Amino acid sequence: MRHFLLATVWVWLMTMSNTNAAAMPFYIGTYTSPTGSQGVYRAMLDLETGELSKPELSGSAKNPSFVAIHPTKPVLYAALEIGELNGQKTGGVAAFSIDRQTGALRPLGEPQSSGGQGPCYVSIDASGRFAMVANYGGGSVAALPIGDDGSLSSAVAVDKHSGSGPNPKRQQAAFAHSIVAAPGTGYVLSADLGTDKIYVYQLDADHALVPAKIPSVSTDPGDGPRHIALHPNGKFVYVVTELTNHVIAYEWTGDTLKRLSKTPTLPADFTGNSTSAEVAVHPNGKFVYSSNRGHDSIAIFKVEANGALTTAGHAPSGGNGPRHFAIDPTGQYLLAAHQKTNNIVVFKIADDGSLASTGESLSLEAPVCVKFVQQE
Repeated sequence: MRHFLLATVWVWLMTMSNTNAAAMPFYIGTYTSPTGSQGVYRAMLDLETGELSKPELSGSAKNPSFVAIHPTKPVLYAALEIGELNGQKTGGVAAFSIDRQTGALRPLGEPQSSGGQGPCYVSIDASGRFAMVANYGGGSVAALPIGDDGSLSSAVAVDKHSGSGPNPKRQQAAFAHSIVAAPGTGYVLSADLGTDKIYVYQLDADHALVPAKIPSVSTDPGDGPRHIALHPNGKFVYVVTELTNHVIAYEWTGDTLKRLSKTPTLPADFTGNSTSAEVAVHPNGKFVYSSNRGHDSIAIFKVEANGALTTAGHAPSGGNGPRHFAIDPTGQYLLAAHQKTNNIVVFKIADDGSLASTGESLSLEAPVCVKFVQQE
C-alpha cells in the first residue's frame, strides 16, 4: 500500500517553514487565460479544521491542465494542452522543481513534446523513471525518461491507438484519456475513450512502453472509458466510463483484467445529461468515488470483499462540472474541483464513506486537477 501512495504523492522530506504540522499542501492544474488562471497553483488544507488557504500561483505555464508529483523527488510534472511546441503540432510535458521551503515551482529545462495533440493526463511510474502521458487529440500515449535531477528527455516510446466506437459524436477516432502504472506488476494501463478499450503495456528499461503480451480489454460498446483507479491491495482496478456513466470493477489476475461488476454512477431516477469524469479509491480501500458532470455530484461506492462495487449514495458536489477531485492521503477529506463554476469544495469523509460538505471552498478559474503533497 505504501508504494501505491508514493506513486500518487511525494513524501515531503522537510517540514516547510511557512506551514504548521496539520497543513497539507496541494497543487492545482488549470486552464489558463489572459485574465484568469496563469499556471499551476498551490494551496493548503488544514487537516484539523478543513479550512483552505488562498491559492497562490506557484509556476507559470500555458494550460498545465493535469499534474503529477514524482514519488521520491521534489518535482511536479504538468501536461501542457497547447497546440504547438517548437514549431510542431503537438502538446507538451513540463517538469518543475518544488522549493522545499516555499513550495514554489521552478522550470527544469524546456518542455518536451507529449508525442501527440491534446495531452490530458500525466502520471509517473512507481520507480520514478518515466513520465507517461495520454494524448486525447492524438489518440496516443508516450513515455518520457526522467533524469536524476527530475528533468525530462524526449519521448522514447509513442504508441498510437487506432479504431473508433459507436458514438458518432464522441468516438469517431481513438482518444487516449489516461495512463497509469500498476505498482509491482511491471504493467501500464491506458483507457481510450474513443475505442472502448483498456490497453495494456509493459515498462521496459530500454524502450519504456512496450505493448504487453496480455491483450487489451474491451469495455461495452459506447462506454467511453476515461480514468483508471488502482486499489491499494494491487488486485483490483476501477475504470470510470464517461459516456455511459458507470464504474467498472476488474480483478487484476496477472494475465488479464477479469470484470467483476459494472455499477451506475447516477441515481436511477436521473433523466438529464451527465458525463462521468474522475474515479478514486479511498486510502483504506473500502470505498470508491466518482464524479458526475451534469448531475454535479460525487457518487459513493462500497468495495465488496471480492472487489466488486455496490452503490452507497451520492453527494452534491457543490458546483458545476466536477471534472476532478482528490482525497487527501490521510483519508479525511475530499476536494472537488469544478471547471465551470471555478471553485474547489471541501468534504469531510465519514467512517461509512459518506460525504458532508464543510462549507469551505476556494475560488480559482478553471481548475482541472488537484494533487496532494504529503508531509512527514
